[in-house]
Amino acid sequence: MIHTGLPHRQVSTVSDTQPPAGFLPDGIHDSVRPGTALVRLETTHDREGVFDGAWWPRSRAVADEMPRLISALTKHLGPITRVGVDSAAWDGLPPRLVVDGRVVRIDGSSTGDDTVLITRGDHDLFSLLVVPPDTPPHAARAAMTQAVRADNLKGAARILVDTGADPVSRPYGGEDATQA
Repeated sequence: MIHTGLPHRQVSTVSDTQPPAGFLPDGIHDSVRPGTALVRLETTHDREGVFDGAWWPRSRAVADEMPRLISALTKHLGPITRVGVDSAAWDGLPPRLVVDGRVVRIDGSSTGDDTVLITRGDHDLFSLLVVPPDTPPHAARAAMTQAVRADNLKGAARILVDTGADPVSRPYGGEDATQA
């Protein structure tokens, strides 16, 4: 499922009304679940915000998760040619995947930055926050909402800690004591 955070280019089945500038439709919070990606789909030379979107995969298995994300993004962005990920964060990282009959190169690094970099064509780059699969729903929604805001200036680690989506910062075995 892909939703956008840009009020003037809405790709959402949740709401047909335009939210105020910089905010997501109210219904978005009900539909965010594992496997969801929220993406602002417009690229410009003066892009605002740190992230173009956020993704909450169901697991860390690249062969299961990445094709779903790439297929969904391709429908809205066009052909995806490359995906950059933190190699330590994913299980079974191949050098390439074939998704919907197209080869997509997978570039692994050891950055540990909780992001996925999506390349469309030869030059358009989209940066997505990756919410850990075991994140409680309220924390995942909060992290994804923060990431897609055009006025967001926080990096991935700060968003995950601030929203309780960071597994290390969650008290009591992974559950956040505060509701986001």
